[in-house]
Amino acid sequence: MPDHVIVTDEDATRVITLRRPEKKNALTQTMYAQMSNAIDTAQNNPDIRCLIITGGSGVFTAGNDLDDFMKAGANKSGKDRPMNAVKFLHSLVHNTKPIIAAVDGIAIGIGTTMVFHCDYVLASTTATFSTPFIHLGLVPEGASSLLVPMAMGHQRAFSMLVMGRPVSAADAKIAGFVNEVVAPGHTETEARKVAREICDLPAEAVALSRRLLKRAPEDLVRRIEQESHLFSERMSSKEAMAAFGAFFARKRA
Repeated sequence: MPDHVIVTDEDATRVITLRRPEKKNALTQTMYAQMSNAIDTAQNNPDIRCLIITGGSGVFTAGNDLDDFMKAGANKSGKDRPMNAVKFLHSLVHNTKPIIAAVDGIAIGIGTTMVFHCDYVLASTTATFSTPFIHLGLVPEGASSLLVPMAMGHQRAFSMLVMGRPVSAADAKIAGFVNEVVAPGHTETEARKVAREICDLPAEAVALSRRLLKRAPEDLVRRIEQESHLFSERMSSKEAMAAFGAFFARKRA
């Protein structure tokens, strides 16, 4: 099986690279587990001062691989969501190291959600952020219903999360959840520069200051659990079943 998540440690930075270009880096449960492990194992490693998540050049991630997601959801075990996806969200919430997103291209669904858990975001001019949960009859996930309004205000959050409107890199910078907009193909290079800048700062001061800026993990976990319960209920709704049926019909056509 090909490795769709590449993890490399360079100097004091761990780079987590999504590498499934033939599927636009669509995320499988295996990929979620690999990303979780990369984040979790960095926590008690003093040599890792910073994390970068990148999709490489031209794409960040198309979100969930819906075939894989539906198969995982079909194996009911009393849990609200496929567990590897939830574990990844918890890894993001409990992460204590500065984390940088390098977004070059599309960031769909959880691809956008994870950006709001990051501390610094670079996007190329071709990047777009979208959360089309509503079009599938679903609800936001990953504490995005809490983090997105905090970052960009209720009205912009409503447009993105409820109406499902995509946001360009330029508009994301104006909204405040993207720090820098760079040329296509340069997000990872610029992310490494930011990581070096962070790693040159006093480690304990960075960790304490970051903790002061972030919402308490228990608040985020509580919202994730609330969203997951509603998400699970919605998966069996008439709206969601019709939307997924239409999606797979288009895919087969």
